Amino acid sequence: MKLNVLKIAAFSDGDRGGNPAGIWIGDVLPDETTMQNVATEIGFSETAFTAPLDGKCRVRYFSPESEVPFCGHATIALGMALTMKHGDGIFTLLSNAGKITVEGKKQGKLIAAALQSPQTRSEAVSDELLNDSLSLFKYGRSDLDLRIPPAIIYAGAKHLILTLKERIKLKKMHYDINAGRRLMNDAGLVTILLVYVETPQIFHTRNPFASGGVYEDQATGAATAAFAGYLRDLNWPHGGEIKVIQGEDMGCRSILKASIPPIKGSSIRISGTARLMTEDETFPN
Repeated sequence: MKLNVLKIAAFSDGDRGGNPAGIWIGDVLPDETTMQNVATEIGFSETAFTAPLDGKCRVRYFSPESEVPFCGHATIALGMALTMKHGDGIFTLLSNAGKITVEGKKQGKLIAAALQSPQTRSEAVSDELLNDSLSLFKYGRSDLDLRIPPAIIYAGAKHLILTLKERIKLKKMHYDINAGRRLMNDAGLVTILLVYVETPQIFHTRNPFASGGVYEDQATGAATAAFAGYLRDLNWPHGGEIKVIQGEDMGCRSILKASIPPIKGSSIRISGTARLMTEDETFPN
C-alpha cells in the first residue's frame, strides 16, 4: 500500500534544524502492519498517522521498530500538517496515551505550533537500572549533577533522566545501540534523557532512542514534557518556562520551549516551530 507521507522538521531553529517526522492524514487509518512498514521504510524516529474520529483526530505514532504511545515532535509536525490543511486552530488528538491537543498558527513559511502533553509524574529509579544506564554510556556517579537527581519521568511515555555536571560529557555521549535497545526494552523505557544545566531556565539535552531503533533524536517533545514535569516535582526555580536546546551536538540544532503550570501532575505546554523539508534534505542519525 503506497501512502503519501509529508516530511516535516519539528522544533526547528528558524528555517534550519529540527527533528524530521513523517505525517500521514487520511479518512481511515491503515492497518497496523502497513503503518509499521511505512514508518520503517521512511526511517525517521517517528511517523504519525491520523484520521477523523468522532469530530477529533485519532493519531498513532510509529518508530522504525515499534509503536509508541506518544511523540512530541511528531505531534508538532502534525500540527503543521493540520494547519496547512485546515488553517490556524487548535486540534484535539486521540492518542494511545490519551486525549491531547496541538495548536498551529502560520508564521511565514514556518508554523508556530504548541501541544498540551499528557499528565506528568516521576518516581525514583532503582540502583540496578541506574548502574546499568551509567555503564551503558561509560559514566560514573561522580559525573552526575545531583541538583536534578536521576529518576523515571513520564508524560505519556516512560523515560530515564540523567543530569551531567559537565557539558563536554554530554557532547561526547556514545553508546552501543544494541546494548541500549536491550536495556531500554527490559526497563520499559522509550528514551534516556541526558541533560546539562546552562542556567535554571536553559538546558542542553541529548536523547538516545534505541528502543525505537534510532541512535539519537534531534528533538524530543515527550521527554521535554516529562522533564518539565519533573522540574516542577523538584520545586526547581524554572520561573514557569524553560528552553531546551537539543540536536546541537549532532549538527542539527533544535529549540523546544516548555511552559510549566503550578499544579503538580498537570499537562505541560510544549512549543516550537515546524517547517517542510526539502526533497533532497538529509538528517544525521
